[in-house]
Amino acid sequence: MNQPSSHIAYTNWASPLGNLVIARNADGLAGVWFDGQAHFSGIETSWLQAEDDPLLLNTITQLSEWFGGTRRAFELPLAPAGTAFQQSVWREIARVGFGETRSYGEVANALGKAGASRAVGAATGRNPLTIIVPCHRLMGASGALTGYAGGLARKQFLLAFESGRDTRPFALES
Repeated sequence: MNQPSSHIAYTNWASPLGNLVIARNADGLAGVWFDGQAHFSGIETSWLQAEDDPLLLNTITQLSEWFGGTRRAFELPLAPAGTAFQQSVWREIARVGFGETRSYGEVANALGKAGASRAVGAATGRNPLTIIVPCHRLMGASGALTGYAGGLARKQFLLAFESGRDTRPFALES
């Protein structure tokens, strides 16, 4: 994950958990956000809609396969914008496998930053690549579900989905 260039192309995709905005820059995938997700202010006026962009279409294909149960990992060029620390947290989160969980403290320790679990949590909350960089797999130290920028109902669904528990039908609470 590198600091990306500024030109952004995007598309929308109706996922099983609600609409996703999928965006790319010249270097790769820049963001995958749920409508109304925390720390996502929405599509900017400078962005260009690109329904036929190969990377955006490939992302939709891979997300469809993931939700369909035939894919467990994503193979996409990632280029989210973030600080050096955020980038390191997101790289570490990307290492947490399908169906696995880690605590924020475990991620901090893996980064050589023992005691930085709150900073890891803050960086996790700003992850612009929901599902692709699986921040839903991070838990509180006690194993409790803690914040998720896409909403706790989605986090619960994603964890249940990955563990093989029944997740249908999914409905967001209003």
